[in-house]
Amino acid sequence: MAELVRIELTDAASASAVAARCAAASAKAALPAHARAKILLKAAEALEAQAEDFAKLICAEVGKPMKEARREAARGAFTLRWAGEEARRITGEVLPLDLDANSEGRYAMVKRVPRGPALFITPFNFPLNLVAHKVAPAVAVGLPFVLKPDPRCPKTAEKLIGLLVAAGWPAEAAIVVSGPLPAAEALVRDERFRIFSFTGSTAVGWKLKTLAVKAHSCLELGGNAAVFVARDADLPWAAARCAWGAFYYSGQTCISVQRIYVEQGVHAEFRRLLVENIKALVVGDPSDDNTDVGPLIDEKSAMRVEEWLKEAVSKGAKLWTGGPRQGLVIPPSLLEGAPADCRVSCEEVFGPVATLDAVTSREDALDRMSKSRYGLQAGIFTNDLAFIHKAFDRLEVGGLIVNDIPSFRSDAMPYGGMKDSGLGREGVKYAMDDFTETKTLVMKTI
Repeated sequence: MAELVRIELTDAASASAVAARCAAASAKAALPAHARAKILLKAAEALEAQAEDFAKLICAEVGKPMKEARREAARGAFTLRWAGEEARRITGEVLPLDLDANSEGRYAMVKRVPRGPALFITPFNFPLNLVAHKVAPAVAVGLPFVLKPDPRCPKTAEKLIGLLVAAGWPAEAAIVVSGPLPAAEALVRDERFRIFSFTGSTAVGWKLKTLAVKAHSCLELGGNAAVFVARDADLPWAAARCAWGAFYYSGQTCISVQRIYVEQGVHAEFRRLLVENIKALVVGDPSDDNTDVGPLIDEKSAMRVEEWLKEAVSKGAKLWTGGPRQGLVIPPSLLEGAPADCRVSCEEVFGPVATLDAVTSREDALDRMSKSRYGLQAGIFTNDLAFIHKAFDRLEVGGLIVNDIPSFRSDAMPYGGMKDSGLGREGVKYAMDDFTETKTLVMKTI
């Protein structure tokens, strides 16, 4: 059985060697569709069989509560399985070209082909499923790739790639690397990579894109997701979902509920329900099955979130829930009335913090939701169909979730952002489109 290829980058020369090795594996990755599908389905079965081991590893590496780690393992298996099914559905088309006199007697065959070797960089917060969302579509279309997982969670990524290699994917077409930033930047610059797909912070993502000059870039970046709760909303449902969406995995997701706007008239009741739901969350040891909110990834992150909270309170915001930082743990914190220039209002907190404000009208809600440089996903709770369509047209977001929170994501749907939130789309089928390009054959009949 082939072994997983792990390489420690040391400098630009080692990065160049890795790029050359990946490019040389293009022929090995060009397996027939049925073989690619079989590999993905076999890996999905293996992941399902080892789901608890993966969940424990995720919890140990990044402090994700076990209930969320188990959910991530299940989602990872679904992502692999869906990619296996989509691998058999890559199709082209036949175009008649007798559309003018110059094209009479001709037709075109159009097919999709892999763009070329890919470089993937993934973050810590979903160390299994965000890796799966890059490598599974790559396998589905027959792309060799280099993966650089976050250095805080290499074991989860390596374990997943190991399943793909064990299922039959060529080890040389799935290289896992680690190493310092200069070496990683050398990888991004290498023109042998035709695809560069990055998930992580906005600042880093846009910087790296400037280095990947000739690669087709896919960026899934940050957000400060907004929610609007209208008068006609199911308030208990909306409050329960907002409490979960703001604080699961301590808010360390790019579609965490951050800004909540509530229509006047139901604001006080919604706030009461929201606070009740937040206070019911269990804060503690992530390895405990009952824990909802655990630690942040490191002390630097915890100290930053604490500083942002203090800034908002110093500028007049009221803290309805929360408390002092305890090491890496910050209790779920709900602020009301935070000024627009506070970092909790205009930047991505990436921590267990949400803001709450009343709005005078639905127009006011759309205006305030739109005042963000981010545009990943948003949520609205209402049954007003006309307003739903208006919001869908007005809001510059990659996804609008109705009667649920922006934290909702199906692994089959297109997922990605507008504005500073990124480029391209994930979601297996849509990533496969990004990873391939069209090639045309024109035939003239005799």
